[in-house]
Amino acid sequence: MNPTAQTRAKAAVIGSGNIGTDLMVKMLRLSEHLEVVALVGIDPGSDGLARAARLGVPTTAAGVAGLIAMPGFDEIQVVFDATSAKAHQANARALAPHAKRLIDLTPAALGPFVVPAVNLESHLDAPDVNMVTCGGQATIPVVAAIAQVAPVPYAEIVASIASRSAGPGTRANIDEFTETTAAAIESVGGARRGKAIIVLNPAEPPLIMRDTVLCLVDAPEPDVRDRIATSVEHMVAQVAAYVPGYRLKQPVQITPLADHPHTLIGASPATHQVSVLLEVEGAGHYLPPYAGNLDIMTSAALRVGERIAARLLEAKV
Repeated sequence: MNPTAQTRAKAAVIGSGNIGTDLMVKMLRLSEHLEVVALVGIDPGSDGLARAARLGVPTTAAGVAGLIAMPGFDEIQVVFDATSAKAHQANARALAPHAKRLIDLTPAALGPFVVPAVNLESHLDAPDVNMVTCGGQATIPVVAAIAQVAPVPYAEIVASIASRSAGPGTRANIDEFTETTAAAIESVGGARRGKAIIVLNPAEPPLIMRDTVLCLVDAPEPDVRDRIATSVEHMVAQVAAYVPGYRLKQPVQITPLADHPHTLIGASPATHQVSVLLEVEGAGHYLPPYAGNLDIMTSAALRVGERIAARLLEAKV
């Protein structure tokens, strides 16, 4: 191995709000293969840009145009976009001529959906990968774990997050959240039909993120039901490896559909309902622990960025 080989890939974060700032802090604290060299915003007075400056990270308040004009821009290999679905479309167009690897934390869905525990290795070479949504990152691994054992004709997820943790970007993207998450439940999770619901919980003090996954399956034999529960538990452990606050709230419940006559529609040919209750507590790096919905996005994006960066670095050796 060349002793002078690059050891970390340079990265930029677009978006100086809660998600972008937390991602920057995570990279500074935890990253092995990424060096954050820019935080990009559009509000010169944002706390994120001020925090970056205090931490020695170069900043610009001129958006993606400011990033392109920054010294050393050509050396940046990975760009995380933590803005909004509409803004990512414009940012992707502006960055297209510069051959950067984009990791999109918005619901824009321009590139393939990526959920690290499920399909990361399949999309390491994609120019623009999409991190789905917070609800998708929390629930799609569970749907996929169930689908590995038995066909899932229908999967429904409900993501309940603290209202205080839903910033302007989250609120502006509610429609995109439901559409993008439902699509990824099908294409990544493996359900024949998916549905997503988000609830902004106004409770005070704020409650941590809670997610409910309801799947219809054909699981007539006890051993099938046992394998479903084991598969879900194994998948939860895989996600918890990069999102430490991710956990089952109670054991997996698998009950005959006769016990749920009014719950879900389209039961045929399913015989059982699988109910999985999850919670996600944030790590508290920049955001409060109740903001698990934001933490799971930044943690998942960091996992993707680390793997892409490692691949880029390996190619240079």
